Amino acid sequence: MGGVGSGYSYNPDVRSVLVALAAAVLMALSFPPFGVGVLVVPALSLLLWVVRHGARPGLGGLIFGWAFLGGLVWWIGKLGLIAVMPLVVVFGAYFGLFGWLLGRARAWPALHWWIAAVGGWALMEAIRVRFPVGGFEWGLAGYSIAPYSWARGAAQWVGVSGWSVGLVALAAGAVLAIEQRRFLLEAIGPAIVVAILTVGGALWPGMPEGPPIRVAIVQGSTPCPLTHCLDERRATYEMHLALTRTIAEGSVDLVVWPEGSTGGLNADPVLNPDVAEAIGAEAARIGAYILTGGDRPVSDEEWINANVVFGPDTGIVGEYRKRHPVPFGEYIPARPWFEWIPALDQVPRDMIRGDEAVVFALPIGRVGSVISFEAAFGRYGRDEANAGAQLLVVATNEGSYEFTPVSDQFIGMTLMRSAELGLAVVHSAVTGKSTFITGGEVGEVAGFLEEQVITAELRLSDGTRTLYTRWGEWVQGSAIAGLGLLAFRRWRASS
Repeated sequence: MGGVGSGYSYNPDVRSVLVALAAAVLMALSFPPFGVGVLVVPALSLLLWVVRHGARPGLGGLIFGWAFLGGLVWWIGKLGLIAVMPLVVVFGAYFGLFGWLLGRARAWPALHWWIAAVGGWALMEAIRVRFPVGGFEWGLAGYSIAPYSWARGAAQWVGVSGWSVGLVALAAGAVLAIEQRRFLLEAIGPAIVVAILTVGGALWPGMPEGPPIRVAIVQGSTPCPLTHCLDERRATYEMHLALTRTIAEGSVDLVVWPEGSTGGLNADPVLNPDVAEAIGAEAARIGAYILTGGDRPVSDEEWINANVVFGPDTGIVGEYRKRHPVPFGEYIPARPWFEWIPALDQVPRDMIRGDEAVVFALPIGRVGSVISFEAAFGRYGRDEANAGAQLLVVATNEGSYEFTPVSDQFIGMTLMRSAELGLAVVHSAVTGKSTFITGGEVGEVAGFLEEQVITAELRLSDGTRTLYTRWGEWVQGSAIAGLGLLAFRRWRASS
């Protein structure tokens, strides 16, 4: 498997580009709408082959990153080119930097290269989920295993980030084994660890074992889906209220409305007493708690995105404010620098961030919630679990993306969130898709644009926190520490 000077009659740069593109295609196929997660290891192996043997490893990584992310999140283009281009260009560049740096280790001994590949990937993912503008977690390698319950269960110990490390370790070992045409510790070791995780996850999936709770999701849609219309927010609220009135008295303990089901000056329950009274009356009639989601204007420059909970006897119990806004969607980073871009006039106000995790300590159980984009980051769900949540609600609104894979991709991510935390998840969307995730499996799904109430009996957590909940990204951190120790050792040896 030669690189420069290997004797091939065609341009090695072209070969590297083609292999990098093939790796990106396989990687994209690992995620919905295709969801062939087993392709992730061949995809990563091809990428690492390009980095180890290609003429320009940085270019190979860059092409992979741009092609993979472009193929995975093309639906963001529904918001305009200004939304998709910076995201793909900036976060795709991480793969180019990874390739460029790892390319400098290709002459190292096999074990050292393997440590550099695994630790380098772990470091890259750790940074890209935090920087810039709060990071972007879509497309982490570990999310590819979401379709497989027998592997997903192990996320309770290692998290999505830990699975990423394991998959890259497997791929890097495969590259070395094929290159040297013999079995190596770098290949056998990761295979054994992944097999143990898979068997362990299948036998002990970490399902919540607390008392049952009856939950209803109200997916009310909007009066003008896929577009906007006059007084849309008020009409959206009224559609959700009308569906809630079909829920039988005493039939459920918790009713969940999605993000954007209330909001604006005339449909926000905090600003409008009539809205609060109507929702409170339904909570009293059903004998249930109702969680609603909506945006509240604060001024001409600022607004709040919050989940508000009503009790059957007490009216508003409390609220959770979203902590991680969507950059260029819910706020403009460094706004004065971008005032010259006309498309950003569609985001005239910046969201005020919430300060902390909020768990609603209700008589029916301790309910935590995150709002839309936050659920795509492991750290926010983990905060809720560590704060004592026994059930997690994900309130979202994906109506801007029409008939695209975004809903299925997002459900796959919240499925992994459930496995990581050992919590049942209520995934509620205005226009769909809404569903319940219980026992590590996706339940009934309300389809896109359907006006529907779906119900399920879920189990609360008994208070036991998973290893991942307690220790977080410990596998990722260990891989990064291994990279640091290797770098220090080589530096000492060369000085």
